[in-house]
Amino acid sequence: MADLKTAAYVCGGCGIAERLDTGQLALIAEREGKMNLVRRHPFLCSAEGVAQIQGDIDAEGVTHVAIAACSRRAKTEAFQFPAVAVSRANLREGVIWVRPANDEAREATQEMAGDYVRMACAELKNMKLPSGHAETGRNRRVLVVGGGVSGMTAALEAARAGYAALIVEKGAALGGWASKLHRRTPFREPFHDPVDTGVAGLIEAIEAEPRIKVHLNTTLTQTGGAPGRFSVRLTNASGVSWVEDAGAIVQATGFTPYDASRLTEFSYGSSPNIVDQAGLEELARAAGGRALRRPSDGGSVKKVVFVQCAGQRDDSGRHLPFCSGHCCGTSIKQAMYFKDADPAVNTVVIYTDLRTPGSGEDFYRSAQAKGVTFTKGTVTGVEANDRQCRVSFRDLILAEDAVIADADIVVLATGQVPNSGVDIEQPERQDANGVQPISILNLSYRQGKDLPQLRHGFSDSHFICFPYETRRTGIYTAGPVRRPMDIAQATEDATGAALKAIQAIENAQLGRAAHPRSGDLSYPIVRLEGCTQCKRCTVECPFGAIDEDERTYPVFNESRCRRCGTCMGACPVRVISFENYSVDTVGAQIKAVEIPDESEAKPRILVLACENDAYPALDMAAMQRRDYSAFVRVIPVRCLGSVNAIWVTDALNGGWDGIMLMGCKHGDDYQCHFVKGSELASVRMSKIDDTLKQLALESERVATYEVAITDLARVPQLIDDYIKVIERIGLSPMKGFA
Repeated sequence: MADLKTAAYVCGGCGIAERLDTGQLALIAEREGKMNLVRRHPFLCSAEGVAQIQGDIDAEGVTHVAIAACSRRAKTEAFQFPAVAVSRANLREGVIWVRPANDEAREATQEMAGDYVRMACAELKNMKLPSGHAETGRNRRVLVVGGGVSGMTAALEAARAGYAALIVEKGAALGGWASKLHRRTPFREPFHDPVDTGVAGLIEAIEAEPRIKVHLNTTLTQTGGAPGRFSVRLTNASGVSWVEDAGAIVQATGFTPYDASRLTEFSYGSSPNIVDQAGLEELARAAGGRALRRPSDGGSVKKVVFVQCAGQRDDSGRHLPFCSGHCCGTSIKQAMYFKDADPAVNTVVIYTDLRTPGSGEDFYRSAQAKGVTFTKGTVTGVEANDRQCRVSFRDLILAEDAVIADADIVVLATGQVPNSGVDIEQPERQDANGVQPISILNLSYRQGKDLPQLRHGFSDSHFICFPYETRRTGIYTAGPVRRPMDIAQATEDATGAALKAIQAIENAQLGRAAHPRSGDLSYPIVRLEGCTQCKRCTVECPFGAIDEDERTYPVFNESRCRRCGTCMGACPVRVISFENYSVDTVGAQIKAVEIPDESEAKPRILVLACENDAYPALDMAAMQRRDYSAFVRVIPVRCLGSVNAIWVTDALNGGWDGIMLMGCKHGDDYQCHFVKGSELASVRMSKIDDTLKQLALESERVATYEVAITDLARVPQLIDDYIKVIERIGLSPMKGFA
């Protein structure tokens, strides 16, 4: 970087100048940081302060800017200088807001601030301004897989936003499961009665929209490419294949009802009078609004029993362990089918917990007003003869066993089994109905043919922060394939997925990253001459962004990359980096900190904190003025998965006394923004004991923690508790060798 010109700016606002000697900090930036230009300003984020920085960029040719002020998460718009590389030294949230405002603490607080200035200068000189990748995708069409309510809604929303859409439906008609319903539960006030499904209107809107193209009786036989440049081979029922291009994909493949024949405890299949909810919808459609008749002989119906959670919320391991969300509302709606046709029909809904999301209690109260009976109980068995059924249940209110002996129809509220395709992590696993799934997307990715799945078969997505995102960049899920839901929720879900698909298309055209680093123009760069072909990067990438060439060298697909840095953390020979985040940018910060002599009795604790959860938690703790030790130095990392073992080794060799790694919660209910990063880091750090043994250091020198963004009270306590651990085991013996 021969043309590199650096500048450091020290802010005095927000109480910084009152608590810190900013002149000394400026001197550190000049003498130790070797900054070409150093300035102080009383309020750097003011219009005058920002203008001063921009003026130096324009007039002085500054290419790299270090800002010593507030957290990198604050004042992002004010300190946005797209033409230069920028590093931040966190003096406000990271120093003065977490330290006592007294004379006793002043020296340690100043030392803390000085180190953060050194770290920002060191990081800056190892950064490059990302130039973006030349290979960008420019296709602006959204491919929607599935023609049910979710799929049609996603296509319509994309089209109304000005984007072309292509619907691929394996069936002979649009509509999905909703087209098999007689009516749907109400989705807006007054929530009194079942309403029209709206499927016909959706189909009409699809047919009238010139931006939408539909292929029926068609499946995907191969999907390749990346955001902005997906290439999909389609095959129709006649065996004819062709290729379509798309910028983003929405998978809205819906669900299959749980196989009621597996519910032997409810005698399904022993009598036509025992039906599931889908079966009752078929009867209602056939009746066309007239009174429903008993399936076995066409006789009149006097009594109907609805059994909730039939094969759901089951903790025995035999059936579905989860609630399918829509079933209570569906049973209320179906009870009204009988009541609206003949108010004299006795309808009983036996439930454990009545859940009606979206309508509050209004729909339930309307059913009560029509005479529907609701009984809190657990059904223990169903028996049937030629005409009637006997339902045995435990009444949970009266705490006694009860029987309904003369039911004409028993309706089982079965659940939703997602149509997710093959589980890449357990490819031989059958779905909840005991069926071996077939691939839906047929991805030509090294990591498998379909999207990764959660433990119940639903397509994996970050359910807390990014509900539509999957581990395959540019491919989004919507509707019951993502989680159990009703039509109203599926419609909302599809709208969100369409918007995310549009965002992916726009990002791809500009060569920018997707969430959570939206807008980042950096991408992984690998020095193949140093690669040992260990394949760790290809295996550990959570997003399928890395393949292999014929010589088994990694091939990076930048458009799929989320810029998490997991590949960088995985690489044992450190040949993978990003222009603005690398082994060197963090390593230089670790080496820039002044390590006190052992005689000073001032430990130094390195905190590598995930920028998505742990670092924000630290910032919020600071906002509440929660003190913690002045002996820590925090470096935010993109993801704990990006932590390379060399950082740990360098810190230990350099005389740091301890290392705290703070990442997101991992496991089945993960919160990691990059899905697997925190988990991978935990696995890697579990193997660091060998390094510690080689250095004759205690295992406590490196500790890993799961931290949520809400842990603003817990994180300062973790730091202070860890300081006590270091005090107990003593300062690092490596200080004399640093």
